[in-house]
Amino acid sequence: MSVLFTQDEFSKLKDLLVLYNCALRSVVTRTEILLEDFTNIQHNNPIEHVKNRVKSPESIAEKLQRLGYKITAENARRCLFDIAGIRVICAYAKDIYLLVDVFKRQPDISVLIEKDYITHPKPSGYRSYHIIFEVPVYLSSETARMPVEVQIRTQAMDFWASLEHKVRYKFKDQKNVPEHIGADLRACADKIAELDTRMFMIHELSR
Repeated sequence: MSVLFTQDEFSKLKDLLVLYNCALRSVVTRTEILLEDFTNIQHNNPIEHVKNRVKSPESIAEKLQRLGYKITAENARRCLFDIAGIRVICAYAKDIYLLVDVFKRQPDISVLIEKDYITHPKPSGYRSYHIIFEVPVYLSSETARMPVEVQIRTQAMDFWASLEHKVRYKFKDQKNVPEHIGADLRACADKIAELDTRMFMIHELSR
């Protein structure tokens, strides 16, 4: 049991995580169906691979604490929107917007939050498309609507984000990263964005 949750709150959180797992499975299944469609019907699959996870109780407690919230199951549900998450990796940046549009056209899900860090990168250079969907979880007695964060990025963006995360972890926090290292990371992010564009142009010219 997480030492940061009381026993009663931890019990409530376990029940809540069942719903998040169900919501995540729903989005994973939708993505797998899209994979089948793109591969076997459209014959043009933009999805390279998919990763998914549900935050651990320890991670949830740490984030609530970091944001200044009391560590309760209710605050986890009310204040955190990335407890369940899926990351979709695409070959090209244009595929990201295609997938966003396909997801948004599904009638039983709604958009809660949408952030385009590709058109508007973070100051660190981070690029990705984040969209939080509210998806239905059909239970025996009710329908619960749960948030699932979907991150969509290219392989190059994912490579950069992975390395940047390791740097931040080494220095404990983004604000502790030395300026010269931060500048190098931003320069690399710009070069990766240029590489994404050039690879897509090559792909189009070779069709």
